Amino acid sequence: MRKLIFLALFVFNLTSVWAQPDLSYYLPEKTTYNPAIPTPKSVIGHEVGEWHVTHDRLIKYMEALDAASDRISMEITGYTHEARPLILLTITSPKNHQNLESIRTQHVQLTDPAKSNSFDVKNMPIVFYQGYSIHGNEASGVNASLLMAYHYAAAQGPEIEKYLDNTIVLFDPSYNPDGMQRFSTWVNSRKSKVTSTDPYDTEHNEAWPGGRFNHYWFDLNRDWLVAQHPESQARVRSFHKWKPNVLTDHHEMGTNSTFFFQPGVPSRNHPLTPDKNLDLTRKMGEFHAKALDGIGSFYYTQEGFDDFYYGKGSTFPDVQGAIGILFEQASSRGHVQESVNGLLTFQFTVRNQFVTSLSSLKAVNEMREEFLNYQRQFFKDAVAEAAKDPVKAIIFGSAKDKAKGFHLAEIIARQHIDIYKISSTQNINGKAFDAESSYIVPMNQANYRLIKGMFEKRTQFKDSLFYDISSWTMPLAFGLEYEELKAMPALGEKVTEAKLPAGKRIGGKSEYAYVFESSNYYTPRALYKLLDAGLRVKVATDPFYHSDGKKFDRGSILVQVAGQEKNPEIIEYLINDIVNKDGIDVYAFNTGLDYKGVSLGSGSFMNVRKPTIAMLVGDGISATDVGEVWHVLDTRFQIPVTLLPVDVFSRINLNKYNTIIIPPTWGSISGNDALKEKVKTWVQNGGVIIGLENGVNWLSSAGLGKFDMKKNEDKKEPTLARPYAHISEYSGAQETSGAIFEATADLTHPLLFGYYNAKMPVFKSNNLFMEKSKNYYANPLVFTASPLLSGYISKENYAKIKEASVIGVSSIGQGRAIAFTDNLCFRAFWFGSNKMLMNAIYYGPFISGASSR
Repeated sequence: MRKLIFLALFVFNLTSVWAQPDLSYYLPEKTTYNPAIPTPKSVIGHEVGEWHVTHDRLIKYMEALDAASDRISMEITGYTHEARPLILLTITSPKNHQNLESIRTQHVQLTDPAKSNSFDVKNMPIVFYQGYSIHGNEASGVNASLLMAYHYAAAQGPEIEKYLDNTIVLFDPSYNPDGMQRFSTWVNSRKSKVTSTDPYDTEHNEAWPGGRFNHYWFDLNRDWLVAQHPESQARVRSFHKWKPNVLTDHHEMGTNSTFFFQPGVPSRNHPLTPDKNLDLTRKMGEFHAKALDGIGSFYYTQEGFDDFYYGKGSTFPDVQGAIGILFEQASSRGHVQESVNGLLTFQFTVRNQFVTSLSSLKAVNEMREEFLNYQRQFFKDAVAEAAKDPVKAIIFGSAKDKAKGFHLAEIIARQHIDIYKISSTQNINGKAFDAESSYIVPMNQANYRLIKGMFEKRTQFKDSLFYDISSWTMPLAFGLEYEELKAMPALGEKVTEAKLPAGKRIGGKSEYAYVFESSNYYTPRALYKLLDAGLRVKVATDPFYHSDGKKFDRGSILVQVAGQEKNPEIIEYLINDIVNKDGIDVYAFNTGLDYKGVSLGSGSFMNVRKPTIAMLVGDGISATDVGEVWHVLDTRFQIPVTLLPVDVFSRINLNKYNTIIIPPTWGSISGNDALKEKVKTWVQNGGVIIGLENGVNWLSSAGLGKFDMKKNEDKKEPTLARPYAHISEYSGAQETSGAIFEATADLTHPLLFGYYNAKMPVFKSNNLFMEKSKNYYANPLVFTASPLLSGYISKENYAKIKEASVIGVSSIGQGRAIAFTDNLCFRAFWFGSNKMLMNAIYYGPFISGASSR
């Protein structure tokens, strides 16, 4: 009778939009529940699906289950940027709870080929990680977690008891608490008594930036591998602590879709993932199909999505002996919405997520031995592959920039990869690897495939379509020297927790001047400390020398001691802080005389102004791009930035800022001529405006420079016929989703101060290819004639990227417009290009007008 009342026609529940089903709508028939266990409504105050649960109520319910059930224990694994707790429930039988640590220890040994043969998996529990709604506005998952947690705690009978005996469930009810709270507040506060189904209703159209992202507007589903955010770091710790066999990742997609479960497009799996992974994923998919068939829900699989980028939640496990499963549910984006398939209710979306959570539990139990054996064999095979690999170790680092080497080592160690300091300073193929700042990663270890996935350069692919980026080679992302070694070198100390090496004070205390180089990653932070304290600081535009003969390149920072208005003790405090916290070597100068370069009183030392930065935010602006810049300025360099809403931008006095950043945009500022004139006047009076990616087009449209993009060549070749069915595949293949290219740098240009290699990697995730300027001095960074280092680019676009310009500068009166065609802060792990943005902020004002496009 229940199924007749809540009949699903095709995929969607067509019940009255005002009807609110109770738990019987969701829960499986013929299952009884322990009345001593609190239901969700008894704690959160409403039925599941009646309202969107808020994060505080979600936590309250999980705490109630922890208190009421001997099957559940809850722990706080960390806190979000907004100080919300990240929780993890360990769910299993009471008997297993009493032996949890020994079970965990034995299970982890299954990933150690030296120990794994000593265990019989027939009697070993499987470890199953269930997680929900990493995108905060994909809320059916997190709301389904209420039902799944209740089912685990309260379901009775031999089936659930068997499952709990054979399974350790790591249950993560909310991957993204900050985004989830932002979205639930939006839709709940806009819900009508008579619920609106209109897609144009405000309930279904949340304000920018929406609830998808975390506090800094990052997509956390791209952060698993590099783990730059606390949410990801907590998950990665739990993952490596337990080494789960299966990890599920519950998402939502467009309202007019149905339901998706993996495997996704087979040809788009990463080659390092074994074929057996795909076989197991398909077999698991049969359980989901049967469960969805049982409630009349439509679905699809092996379309649209892929498992290539190892930074996604459903792909991250695949390179570590586990199976990642992506679920995508059509979203009601509120409580009920019209769709091409009829009315889509929130309750229906929650039920699909709950049903596939149950089918996942069933699958991991019935396939338990297969998953455990697969995990064991995965690591055995990995070690065998490592032994055959001619590359025995990878060395990386930089004597000129200890901080970047440290941060890459931090990422590697976080993923439980063995990493060591080098035993002594070495020179390999003309590259110097300093003992203090360089690291070695042996290839012969169980996580061999993960190492390959982080370090490899790949330019050949089975498929030309990518759901996400096609390359993420870590040392290239950091701009570090690295080499593949054919023989295992002597290893130094093992790195268990990477620490930023402190800098040094060379020459002791000075009453004359201090100097430090700008090659260190944290130079922008050190510079801001000095400027914010009211000190006069200069940057060298020509090389000069210390009295001991050391050469200082362009971009080195000069801090005069004599003549400053601040007490010398303040200067000493700041210098010590820069050395100890920023890892920068500071040299004492006791004379300004230099006969080999320029003396310290030379006019080639330029005063650096303290930046006052505004960055556009709001409708029509890319939230993730804004968030990446905000995150770098705020957390890495500790430089304040005003996040300036577009509607405020057009009406305020801009003179309180000396720097404005225009992120990628497609919105209302594009056609606002009055605003463009206002900005042009501001630049003429000395402002620096920085356009990023297609923000460059806005600079051109505002008359702030001539930043022309290459166009397709008009070839007069005969038109070749293509099948209609290939339209989307061909157009998709023209997207440059994320690849790495080599560019030639003019190291004398202020925008390249602090860089020390004439060739550098650049990450590109767009089809903006800027024409070179005819001015010889106006192309500080240009792609080489054969630029592809790693990743995919179509033949047509590869012709355009060759010798295209990455940077353009235009002089307008006293100000400068600076154009970067590419993302300089990509996903917080592309450390190598951050300095270009900071150089534009600090040194943009005195770039010579003779270098203008």
